Amino acid sequence: MRRRRLGAIVPVHGGITPVLPLLEMLCGDEDGAPARVIVVDDASPRPVPAPALPAGVELLRRERNGGFGAAVNTGLAALAGDGEIDLALVLNSDLEIPPGLCRDLVEHAAPWMPAVVGCRSVGADGASGHAARRFPTIGHQVVEWLVPLASQRHRDLLHRAVGHDLAAERGTGMIPVDWVSGAVLLLPLAAVRAAGGFDEGYFMYTEEVDLQRRLRRAGIPSLLDADLTVRHAGGGSAGSEARRRRWLVGARMRYARRHGHVHLLRAAMTAATGANLVWNTGRRAAGREVHPLAVAREELHLIHRAGAELPR
Repeated sequence: MRRRRLGAIVPVHGGITPVLPLLEMLCGDEDGAPARVIVVDDASPRPVPAPALPAGVELLRRERNGGFGAAVNTGLAALAGDGEIDLALVLNSDLEIPPGLCRDLVEHAAPWMPAVVGCRSVGADGASGHAARRFPTIGHQVVEWLVPLASQRHRDLLHRAVGHDLAAERGTGMIPVDWVSGAVLLLPLAAVRAAGGFDEGYFMYTEEVDLQRRLRRAGIPSLLDADLTVRHAGGGSAGSEARRRRWLVGARMRYARRHGHVHLLRAAMTAATGANLVWNTGRRAAGREVHPLAVAREELHLIHRAGAELPR
């Protein structure tokens, strides 16, 4: 039975073959398939062929690669024109979802609506993706930037220091949180459209945080459905680590311009780069294969240029 209230959006940039199991699960779920399932081809180098999609999946193609937020906005606009859809389920293309996810997510979220709802995620190794988090602070981002702390990030103290919501992580049921990961987002369609949708100036990363911050100001909460879990491969869209870091730092600078203090963030991360330089110099003296000055130059370029390279 298809749920007339729910439409699903799966942004894709690249080959469609790895996405087919997710699409087949969505369309083949007899106990809660969305009324519409839309694949948004975000100007893939080789366009997604419509005949390759499972029956019932719609294909929208974008002429320009605009990133995650732009692709989702394209899907939201299509759902809004339906007239019968009031909930949008946004799913990353590299997910494995359990049977009944759509039904369960909608039913669990119903008493809270309008709200943004996500669920737990685990990686291929079973490790938590920390889907529930605190709104970003300068302190969170500095702790993430500090190389000397990298080996300690498995500790609860460090998880909290980078903004992971461990109380939600270890809870059950529907838990109010600051924001939930964009891997799975159940969105109230009208409220999101009224808020302007995703800010397309974020190419990738942080766009879901920005949206949830704006919705919170309008009285729309975010919740983690701690009773549901998806498997998320993660990282596939970014390609190289260098590109991922450039997008991530640039997105965080954009977020700080809108919701914080970008100059303080740059100053704090620059100071953290100084600490990294001292640490890496010590590691090199101890015989480690590391190039302290080259690493410091790369970090400073990211801090002071990555954000400027994104649209304002």
